[in-house]
Amino acid sequence: MSKKAMVYIQSGGPTSVINTSLYGAIREGQKHPEISKIYGSLNGIDGLLNDNLIDLGAEDDETIELFKQTPGAVLGTTRHKLPKDLHHEEYSRIIETLKKHDIGYVFVNGGNDSMDTCYKLSLLAKELNLDIKVMGVPKTVDNDLAETDHSNGFGSAAKYVINTIREIIADAQSYKNYKAYIIEIMGRNAGWLTAAVDLLPEEARPDLIYLPENKFDVEKFVANVDKIYAKKGNCIVAISEGIEFERDESNVKIDSFGHKQLGGAASDLGKLITSRLGIAVRAIELSLPQRAYSFLTSKVDSDEACICGAEAVRHAVEGMTGHMIAIKRVSDKPYAVKYEPVDISKIANVERKVPISMMKDDSHMDPSFRAYCEPLIQGELAVTMENGIIKTAVLKKVRV
Repeated sequence: MSKKAMVYIQSGGPTSVINTSLYGAIREGQKHPEISKIYGSLNGIDGLLNDNLIDLGAEDDETIELFKQTPGAVLGTTRHKLPKDLHHEEYSRIIETLKKHDIGYVFVNGGNDSMDTCYKLSLLAKELNLDIKVMGVPKTVDNDLAETDHSNGFGSAAKYVINTIREIIADAQSYKNYKAYIIEIMGRNAGWLTAAVDLLPEEARPDLIYLPENKFDVEKFVANVDKIYAKKGNCIVAISEGIEFERDESNVKIDSFGHKQLGGAASDLGKLITSRLGIAVRAIELSLPQRAYSFLTSKVDSDEACICGAEAVRHAVEGMTGHMIAIKRVSDKPYAVKYEPVDISKIANVERKVPISMMKDDSHMDPSFRAYCEPLIQGELAVTMENGIIKTAVLKKVRV
């Protein structure tokens, strides 16, 4: 039996369960004699480009167990976009690294753009007739991956957003007449995370919800805030970072995938409300913690992330390549899913947005959204602490 090494790549923005998928892949890889070594590519695809791999087999078992409560990407990540031309010299460098270390299995854990990387690597192996299996593992808090019911990382991020906003609203309601609050939540073109606030009970939820799927009407927004503030003495607004309105974007940076560096929408809208209505505004950008807060990790999300990593390895060993492990929902009550590999060409660079059928108006989602989202935030992890600080994995990073 021919033995080959496997390499695991983490790519794009981290989530609170990105390392749990890696955990699942490692544990599954250890079961198969076909896998000779388990490597990690440092900083995403850059590790293969620059022959910068580490031996995950050299890590202590305790360290690997801590992956399940470690935020960030333990292998490091990147947003490097591979060229369209498979004959570009970058691919020659990748192949050189793969051959040098006798790697026959490549796993890419990421979102839309990362699945583009996965797709290109699978095409490269096929064109060169290389015995290398390439599989994708879903990951994105934006929940915008196609062909899967939801993405690893979304449930935990939604849980963080829901509970954090509940605390913000409780604080706001402590005052008789105070400020308007505008809370900015991650979501470039898809508003799944912002929509999650609809799971809060009526008395503890934002007054207004704005998703990028809907055209943002500034005049209607100002009128809505004015009306609600006059009635309540405060107004709570939840917005996706990607909602579009006229503002100064002269200093906005663009990444290698052509995406704008988002942020600042809440602040800009807050200035607008203050100038137009004379209302003091507290602009709150939830920013990075919403995607990497270990204490509010959903157990459902964690368990599914682990299984997706393991399923990718199992299918690759069985000979599959060019697919991503998708989560397919079987039922809402009781909540049940199954795992199916889907052709990566159907997923790379495709965005899945919140369907209109799940939206009711500017204040509420349709009940179908609650039925969809509620199961994903269930359960908690038993987090290990040391001297009041969460224990996280610290890799030895033994170079291959």
